[in-house]
Amino acid sequence: MSKVSPSSHSLPQSLALVTTPPLLFQRNFGIIWWSQLISQIGDGVTKLALLWFVYAVTGSALQTTIIGILQTLPPIVFGPFIGVFVDRFPKKIILIGTDLIRALVIGVIPCLVSHEAFTVEFLYVLVLGNAIATSLFAPALFASIPFIVEKSSLTAANALLQSTMSLGVIFGPLLSGLGIALSSSQEVLCINVLTYIGSAVLLVFVSIPEVTNPAKTFQISITSYVKDLQEGVQFTFFRQPVILPLILTAGLYSFVMSAFHTLLPVFGRNMLKFGPVEVGYITSGVGVGLFLASLFLAKANLGAQWRRIRLLAITSLMAAVALWAFTGTIALPLSLLIVIVIGMGSGVLTPIEWGIIQEISPPHLIGRVLALYGTLAMFAAIG
Repeated sequence: MSKVSPSSHSLPQSLALVTTPPLLFQRNFGIIWWSQLISQIGDGVTKLALLWFVYAVTGSALQTTIIGILQTLPPIVFGPFIGVFVDRFPKKIILIGTDLIRALVIGVIPCLVSHEAFTVEFLYVLVLGNAIATSLFAPALFASIPFIVEKSSLTAANALLQSTMSLGVIFGPLLSGLGIALSSSQEVLCINVLTYIGSAVLLVFVSIPEVTNPAKTFQISITSYVKDLQEGVQFTFFRQPVILPLILTAGLYSFVMSAFHTLLPVFGRNMLKFGPVEVGYITSGVGVGLFLASLFLAKANLGAQWRRIRLLAITSLMAAVALWAFTGTIALPLSLLIVIVIGMGSGVLTPIEWGIIQEISPPHLIGRVLALYGTLAMFAAIG
């Protein structure tokens, strides 16, 4: 596997891919995209099945909310050190390993546990294990992208990867809702193991160049991890002032969208009188909006950084108005249309912000900067 020196703030030309063929037809990025599509559909199936199971059993909005809290805790508690881990170890191994862990805790274990023993408390343990693995996967994935695509293609690559998330949000809840209606949430989780295993198998064929720093000895100790973390904090907050406003913006979005997704089954069941299939449709509407935004960003040439930030401001205002309108509607078609607009606003934010961070971060610090960004943004979601 080829090695890269972190001395420069930009990746060497030898690592850059030509602009043709298109990103999806480039070997490494294409494999990652298909792997992500499979695992994101699995995530979409899992999220609705978990939330519906808890609320169906307990009838408690509080216990349903605990699921959302458990999904946000690992990035907050372990996030900064996860960034150090991502920068130190091969990203390919991290990606494959976390997919297999998620297959185990969300798929294999529910298959082996009897229906009587599959309690809400036991489910909380599985959700926490899945969240820890997911908190490792995301920084490793997006820290890998600058090593396999050109800098000028970063926003487009992020948008294409986000399209897999949107497709997961579209088809995952639909499949999950149909599965719950036909069988049970436990059986849905059991079958879903195939998505994570399929994603891991595809990632075996990806080649991701790694950063090495010969002047530095990576010792497995708390002190060395703290020093690496301090290096990431210094760069994030003191050397690149543009990153903090991006983090604050992402935090506000995380706060709103986490509450929206977590409480949607409660709102849909009690206020709109929807069943699991209808709630699945509404959740999928967010994915449609994400997908439309991803298609736009994958093709658009946004140019200077200030143009991208201006677009963020416009779409954020649009999403805020749509979210306010959603609370006053009861018709399914209108609810779907409004949720699509909400998804479009969220869909513009992340590829642009990831692209800016990937552009300005040195190769040997990308994992730490992305993890700090994700940790502070997700901290808002605990609300």
